[in-house]
Amino acid sequence: MSTNVIAGFGFRQIATVSSLIDALERASNGIEITGLASPTDKCAHKAMQDLSAKLDLPLYPIDPVDLQAKVTPSLSPAALHARGTGSVAEASALIAAGPTAILMRKREISTDRLAVCAIAKGDKK
Repeated sequence: MSTNVIAGFGFRQIATVSSLIDALERASNGIEITGLASPTDKCAHKAMQDLSAKLDLPLYPIDPVDLQAKVTPSLSPAALHARGTGSVAEASALIAAGPTAILMRKREISTDRLAVCAIAKGDKK
């Protein structure tokens, strides 16, 4: 069985691909990523599409209902208010990595504070 290593993202509408890359570099710290995840509406955002294309990685859209059901180690009041979860990035990564997923890296915030990334790993089915 192979392993999924997913970078989950949360970000503001004005975030750029540079914001996402910065958050990813801070969170991954050299870990090899096999996919990207974000809420369904954010997967259509230009920056997220550009990142997926640039890294040649699949993009996993996460249903808002699933986000709300996922408990995360971090608790961001902004994420809780906007999405009903403590961390959009952590929840997205954990959900996309599968039912056996564990969080490898808690959320890291980009320097411009526009994007957040967390890393989770789980077994592929």
